[in-house]
Amino acid sequence: MSSNIARKNPGPVAIWVWLCAFLNCAGWALSALHELNPAGYAAALAIGLAAILFWKKSREGREAGEGKKLQPSIFSRPSRDIFRKLFSRFRKPFPLAFLILAAMAFLGGAIYAPNNFDALTYRIPRVLHWLAANQWQWIHTPDPRMNTRACGFEWLTAPLLALTRSDRLFFLPNLVSFLLLPGLIFGVFTRLGVRRCVAWHWMWLLPAGFCFILQAGSVANDLFGAVFALAALDFALRAIKSRQPSDVWLSILAAALLTGAKASNLPLLLPWFVALLFSVRLLLKRPVILAAVAVMAFFSSFLPNAIFNFEQCGDWTGSVLEPSPFRIHKPLIGIAGNSANLILQNLPLPVMPLPHETGEKIAREFLPQTFLAAFDGNFETYFGSHWGSGIQTEDGAGLGFGFCLLIPASLLAALFYRRRFAGGPARIALARNQRIILLILPWISLMAYMTAAGMAEAARLVTPYYALLLPLLLACPAHELIVRQRWWRWSALAIFLMAFFLLILSPPRPLFPAQTVFKHFNPKNAFLARSEISYFENFQRHDALGAARDLLPKQIGAVGFVSGGNDIETSLWLPYGSRQVEDVLPSDGAADLRARGIQYVVLAGETLAARGETLDGWLKKYDAKKIGQVSIVRTMPPYVPAGWFVARLEF
Repeated sequence: MSSNIARKNPGPVAIWVWLCAFLNCAGWALSALHELNPAGYAAALAIGLAAILFWKKSREGREAGEGKKLQPSIFSRPSRDIFRKLFSRFRKPFPLAFLILAAMAFLGGAIYAPNNFDALTYRIPRVLHWLAANQWQWIHTPDPRMNTRACGFEWLTAPLLALTRSDRLFFLPNLVSFLLLPGLIFGVFTRLGVRRCVAWHWMWLLPAGFCFILQAGSVANDLFGAVFALAALDFALRAIKSRQPSDVWLSILAAALLTGAKASNLPLLLPWFVALLFSVRLLLKRPVILAAVAVMAFFSSFLPNAIFNFEQCGDWTGSVLEPSPFRIHKPLIGIAGNSANLILQNLPLPVMPLPHETGEKIAREFLPQTFLAAFDGNFETYFGSHWGSGIQTEDGAGLGFGFCLLIPASLLAALFYRRRFAGGPARIALARNQRIILLILPWISLMAYMTAAGMAEAARLVTPYYALLLPLLLACPAHELIVRQRWWRWSALAIFLMAFFLLILSPPRPLFPAQTVFKHFNPKNAFLARSEISYFENFQRHDALGAARDLLPKQIGAVGFVSGGNDIETSLWLPYGSRQVEDVLPSDGAADLRARGIQYVVLAGETLAARGETLDGWLKKYDAKKIGQVSIVRTMPPYVPAGWFVARLEF
């Protein structure tokens, strides 16, 4: 394909960027019109489709008027040619391994209902609250994450939920993101000076990292941001050579979507912004279109959330509403602690048959108490508490054990062979100084993240950073010799195999009959016993409070919910569209509940105890009567039963 055709026909990445930006803008626009509902989304999608058809027809008319030969669309090529090209590509070992992993991820996402803990506790419920109110709103809830966190991923799932009243398709944005990774990795790597042969091997291998492959069939939102981190830099680098304003527009939109996916991605704007400066003159070529793109970028980014956060709590990040250890108080401790976390959380094998407390015990025994005390004062959990236990899941996985060995080994081998390798530097559009700057800046972005973030699961949260960090380590031309070595290829095969077996064993979406196996097998080994509980809890997590919901009357418009802010609220909404869940806070009185139409309330016994209340005291305060009680096993460690109650207000 000529560069002219490639430029005129939007590729899959460009289509994905425009679609995601459109859905983000549609979400905010429908909210402003109080039409965030199925009818509103149907109208928005119809308008979007009409705009595409109008653009396509006007472009064809303009080219015909200019006497240009119409370029074939990417959708109009003979299907036989497409299948022949795909077969030729995917019969090679590396692409074939990627294809198998993608198919397995799709199968897991299609079979199982969403069971990602964060998604069920605040990201899906916030969408349900918005749809119930016909708009985005600051939700009356004990969980600040429902209001303060970025909502780029949620704006993609909102139309799915509104139009289908189901969350079974929520994994599709991550699956699409996973399929786009190889091409983006290759484009960014080669434009930053990595040799084509090296970039080709790594474009298929890097997505086998645990953080990527485990989220491909999930509803987590870290992989989702990784695509936009790559796309923003890729289009900015494309613009340097193509001199096309459309590449700049796509770069701006991708950067906005990067921040809209997660605020922790904000430091990655640094390499993107510098790359965009190299073609800044293109910004002024079509100012009207640039203004429209800027508006779309605003509503696709974290900025709307930042404005609402500042209005509500005086802090644009919203972190003042969350526990203080989420923010680092001493930057040097942040760098040291996050570095240690990244190493420890990337080291585990797919299966670690060690007790849950192993990492913490080792840390307490061998590390200085001064470091541990400083760590505990700046981070969310104790040092080592997320290491050394069970089967890897998407909740805390990084690239994985294989990459922790292969990347340093490849780097050392390349340094050893660099004088023997006769190949010259790769031809790229960047000047040498520009290339060096862009290779270093992602590492500076990572340092910036580590000085501010005190989250425990660092290896998962920096998923969008990994692909931008690697070009500096792969820039040596001798890597072209390394990727041809037998030991390197066998190591890559081992990484693919680990990802393959991890997808089969993964407790959230096992590709073997886990329930049947454990039903007929009574494990005496402690690790197997813990694994059985993990499989069971992940299997029932999507409807964890179903037993409490069954105590409610079938026909009920609104139900109150007393929780600690980290309980799975989605169960009470099921089936979606049948009722509305309203959180009940300690400041709410009986009159408030009556005004909101709440007669039945579901209460967590643990939440009442944490507040220093008793069930009898709560019932007396609200003039309510207990009508049911059930014991439900917690969906996170420790897996112990907890009491839940259903009460009816007497009015």
